[in-house]
Amino acid sequence: MSKLETNTIDTVSGTSTLQVGSTNTSTITLGVSGDTINVPSGVTIANSGTATGFGGDNTPIISAFLSANTNVSDATWTKIVFATESIDTDSAWDNSSTSRFTVPSGEGGKYMVTARLFGRGNNNDINTVAVRIYVNGNANNHARAIQFQAPTTGSAQGTCVSVTQIISLSASDYVEAWGYIDVGSGTPYFGSGDLDTGITICKMIE
Repeated sequence: MSKLETNTIDTVSGTSTLQVGSTNTSTITLGVSGDTINVPSGVTIANSGTATGFGGDNTPIISAFLSANTNVSDATWTKIVFATESIDTDSAWDNSSTSRFTVPSGEGGKYMVTARLFGRGNNNDINTVAVRIYVNGNANNHARAIQFQAPTTGSAQGTCVSVTQIISLSASDYVEAWGYIDVGSGTPYFGSGDLDTGITICKMIE
């Protein structure tokens, strides 16, 4: 093994492509711990291979939805129990008991959280439908959506609301969605289906 000491490596006159490594090379190491590899302004990095260890991959990701219509108390905030999950990359969603997303160890950061609710009334007028994101059992007042509508009667009524919020979360923090429906009479319910009442959460690359 030998050591080459120099300040600049360049191509020979008349050529413009410089290759580091050839048929005997399996690993190329640039620098040692503590070094800074500088890429000047105007330089383009073109990757045609596989890049690992750069940035992030937007995981954990979960997507869950309400699998059956759920009757709820009128004009009362009620936790939405999403019993069916379609995506859960890190086993971070509990759909059987707590119906919540818990940030895995080492995965703290900023998360994009979207909760949607399809509020229905059994042939009764709907006054208000709202959905809210809870963090660690507490309502996030910045992460709620409310829709008011003029009461109408005589047929099944329904309206959909959704809220999206970027929330900073630490490991073991948990996220839930709560819904609210106010009807003029009768029993309201959360409408089921992956396009109706659901929750999606993914970690953002910072």
